Amino acid sequence: MPLVSILPELQRASGERWAVPLFDTADMEATEGMLAAAEERQAPCIIAMYSAQFGRPNARAQAQYIKVRAREAGVPISFMLDHGTSVEVCMQALVAGCTDIMYDGSSLSYEENVANTRIVVQAAHAVGVAVEAEIGHVGRASDYAEIGASRKGYTDPAIVERFVKDTGVDILAIAIGTAHGAYAKGITPQIDVDLLREIRSRVDLPLVMHGGTGSTEQQFRDVVANGISKINIATDLFLNAGAAVAAKAQEPNARYFDMTAAAQASFQARCSWYLDVFGTSGRAG
Repeated sequence: MPLVSILPELQRASGERWAVPLFDTADMEATEGMLAAAEERQAPCIIAMYSAQFGRPNARAQAQYIKVRAREAGVPISFMLDHGTSVEVCMQALVAGCTDIMYDGSSLSYEENVANTRIVVQAAHAVGVAVEAEIGHVGRASDYAEIGASRKGYTDPAIVERFVKDTGVDILAIAIGTAHGAYAKGITPQIDVDLLREIRSRVDLPLVMHGGTGSTEQQFRDVVANGISKINIATDLFLNAGAAVAAKAQEPNARYFDMTAAAQASFQARCSWYLDVFGTSGRAG
């Protein structure tokens, strides 16, 4: 199938109350595991490169690999820039052939975030690429004790309509209680579903939850039922793949290719689980 913008799928998911996962990739094994899961589950999904990857010498080759393999898949696959930290990186992603991009100006002032997002939106829309932006700020899981207590960075529902109007953005990432990375042992994110409902009532475009690692199955089901139509997953995939490789390495006579196969199998298994939980399985076509 051709690469597709994820926007139509997100709009469909928003109306039907399911969600599309974004899986951040790092290498061939990750990409192959993600694609295998999507095809096995007959599900659309997003494979993404994050901002720092576009600064590496192999960025163009990695992007080309993802695009070629995604086109060979039998289900709708989108290729996205995750957390573009600058306008320049977003332009690089457009040149690389991303079907959708995220500009993340959430750590900037409202005015700076709007100004930069508008530049990205204008450039992306000129070539038919949808744009996600973030209002509020999803912080780091290592700081979660402070974030949870203070609600620092949570999206203010009073400004979401203005942000969407000021930027022309297609997809909106919001902060409702999750964080990026791995939480300390014993900590589960406290997701504010009431805040999600309030935001959902104010804007009619796909909403995104970043920082999916560490949320429970029930929390995922709750946010999807209440209006989240895209969920980003990265850390959990890499932690599980790393553990699978480490376990394989302890086996007698383990070879390098046994370990890469273990990594790919781990990515496929975890991605399949997310596709099932988010209600994405069986939604292709």
